[in-house]
Amino acid sequence: MDTRIPLPPQGRTFGSRCRVRLSDMDAGGRLRLDAVARYLQDVAGDDVDETGWGAPEHLWVIRRVLMDVGVPFLRDREVEVVTWCSGLGAVAAGRRWSLRGDAGGRAEVDSVWIHLGSDGAPARLVDFGVYAEATAGRHVSTRFELAEPAATTGGLSWPLRPTDIDLLDHVNNAVYWQAVEHCLPGSGVDPRRPLRAQLEYRQPLDLGDDVALVVGHDGSGLDVGFAVAGAVKAVARVEQTS
Repeated sequence: MDTRIPLPPQGRTFGSRCRVRLSDMDAGGRLRLDAVARYLQDVAGDDVDETGWGAPEHLWVIRRVLMDVGVPFLRDREVEVVTWCSGLGAVAAGRRWSLRGDAGGRAEVDSVWIHLGSDGAPARLVDFGVYAEATAGRHVSTRFELAEPAATTGGLSWPLRPTDIDLLDHVNNAVYWQAVEHCLPGSGVDPRRPLRAQLEYRQPLDLGDDVALVVGHDGSGLDVGFAVAGAVKAVARVEQTS
């Protein structure tokens, strides 16, 4: 993934504005990462609803996401979000977002999503012309890049709630980012400074899973593993960039 991919000169883009509400901010007024994740999926959902590449014929599950927060959203109260397709694979597509706040906040986000048919199985992308032009021929990989945490058992208990479950009967993407936010204090990463945050979704979390957060600080960043019965279902990493 590459968050430096520019806004395409040709091809489809889709934009929207998101109001920063009280529930989106931390105690200092910063727009939290989980709130950013909700903005991303809401704008993407509006995009595919408009083009017809949404449910029920087409389903999308996230594989990887990379957020580069160049200027944290500290006093912003409205965020303009523009999204487009950043690459294609046989059964996957990349989606980019560019975020601009009304008080100077800036972030660039890239992601990889697996395309599923109405039966819930991976389905090849055919005639993706409405989005393909913006990719300029770029290919996306579904390969995982983050290392697993050194430990896969124990850790901080992270109980799941019925409100964490979405329409696909899995834990919603933004909930993972809530756990990352929970682990930031004391990690050495200051979210009020520029940062890079990555999250890989390896296997879905389901309501009833006994989730343990395996947290590590290696001096250069924060690692969070989402472990169930010793198996790591997702991995996150947050690093300071300046």
